[in-house]
Amino acid sequence: MSTALDSLLDLLDLERIEQDIFRGTSRSAVVPRVFGGQVAAQALVAAGRTVPAGTSAHSLHAYFLRMGDPGAPIVYTVDRIRDGRSFTTRRVVAVQHGQPIFHLSASFQTYEEGLEHQADMPHAPDPETLPTAAEMLPRYADRFSDPGMVGRMVEARAAVDLRYVDAPPFGTVGEPREPRSQVWFRTNGKLADDPLLHVCMATYVSDMTLLDSVLLAHGRGGWAVGDVVGASLDHAMWFHRPFRADEWLLYDQESPSASGGRGLGQARIYTQDGRLAITVIQEGVVRVPR
Repeated sequence: MSTALDSLLDLLDLERIEQDIFRGTSRSAVVPRVFGGQVAAQALVAAGRTVPAGTSAHSLHAYFLRMGDPGAPIVYTVDRIRDGRSFTTRRVVAVQHGQPIFHLSASFQTYEEGLEHQADMPHAPDPETLPTAAEMLPRYADRFSDPGMVGRMVEARAAVDLRYVDAPPFGTVGEPREPRSQVWFRTNGKLADDPLLHVCMATYVSDMTLLDSVLLAHGRGGWAVGDVVGASLDHAMWFHRPFRADEWLLYDQESPSASGGRGLGQARIYTQDGRLAITVIQEGVVRVPR
């Protein structure tokens, strides 16, 4: 297991300060604010630690309310909305400096048999044939005005092996493309056999690239290039089938719409053997600097 993955796992191991109150810290990000995937994953950890044994997360719906301060702890308060026979619902509010910065509702379910069908997995190349972030990012160093940007981006991805199928938005600046993007990802090391941990790790990664497809449609390079500014607004995930975040997962993303200073991304995450594991939808602020 990599040192970076150890650090990320420590970040997700929240401190319990009361029965339903937890405290977490933050790690450095590409931009000087708390990474949205981190606060979403930590909030899901907090919710998951209050549900009955034998239940698994099947959906989450979240809003990013304020920019998080990476230098301050985040307090997560869990509200036990409902404990039913099949479904358990939790609401989590993340607070910094006395103000809510994030709100999450999550639902958990005991396993049951039911109808089965799924969308077919799209074609994608073998992830082992694609360059790692450390191999790919230096190729685009000239796209960033900040000479330290590549190093920060590599560091931010060190815990997760994330590989683009095609060039990322900052690789084709000024060239509008079809609003679709694919990446393969898995953690840089094995994880414990805890289903909640794998779900939380996928939640963390899901915020890394989902709005890329919005940028591609307009030939924009992204936040690191500086030709757009933005932030996540809301985030929803549905967990359909068991998966492991330490095994390759295909993140197939597209953008059906951008308007009003907002862009919408939607995606499906498949296991390498073709099972549809997760559906993700996110809207974010995407503005062109004036």
